[in-house]
Amino acid sequence: MPDPAYRAAPPGALRVEPLGELTAIFDRRSMQTHLVVSPMPEILEAMGADDCDAVTLAVRLAESFDFDGVDDVQPILTERLNELAAMGLVARA
Repeated sequence: MPDPAYRAAPPGALRVEPLGELTAIFDRRSMQTHLVVSPMPEILEAMGADDCDAVTLAVRLAESFDFDGVDDVQPILTERLNELAAMGLVARA
């Protein structure tokens, strides 16, 4: 079964502010602020405007980060995408 695709929040919906080790993400739609750590902000940035699944996301992140194999990080990215969806910061496409 293929990984589900997700869609990032529309442009302008999130305000992302780095705070040292943490990043504050204010969601203008829900008026909630989420405190997250890496790699959550990097995942949101790498998603772009297109629908994105864990495989696509792994390939995009591999361009910026050094990790052993795309296949190794896909399950982790699936978990992170599900967490972002639970927070309302991404939606299933």
